[in-house]
Amino acid sequence: MPLYYYYFGVLNATLLFRTARWRPPLLSRHAARGCGHAPSYGKMAARALVQYVVLRGDLRREPLSWPLGALVAQACHAALAVTHAHYQHPDTAAYLDQGGSMRTVVLEAPDESALTTLAETLQQNSIDHKMWIEQPENIATCIVLRPYPKEEVHHHLKKFKLLK
Repeated sequence: MPLYYYYFGVLNATLLFRTARWRPPLLSRHAARGCGHAPSYGKMAARALVQYVVLRGDLRREPLSWPLGALVAQACHAALAVTHAHYQHPDTAAYLDQGGSMRTVVLEAPDESALTTLAETLQQNSIDHKMWIEQPENIATCIVLRPYPKEEVHHHLKKFKLLK
């Protein structure tokens, strides 16, 4: 049996993971394209990149009572949108290169006004983010920041609690 196999076109590196030559696929792609922003693993230890997701907590409670799956879908849509929009940014590339070691923090905004206030604050401070607006209802559901070093953005988010 070979050390690897393809599953839906994706290399399963389960057995290759422990070899010294294995590198995450995205790192290999960045290096192959010569993008110049493929990180070294030593740098990543020094710069902890985090992607923050801020979901509206009031959507789960009465009178709205959204199902948990719908809220998770909102966060997924926004995370993909902000990652796509900032794919060429070196921090986004480095974050994606981490593979299973990516750090994501999910926070709760109490209501829509807290979410829009956060969006204004982020915009005033030139913090890249995406506010996801659910259509056709036109409801702001969450904000996701592109991956940032924690120390650069944490102070803008410290008033929000972890989503429970």
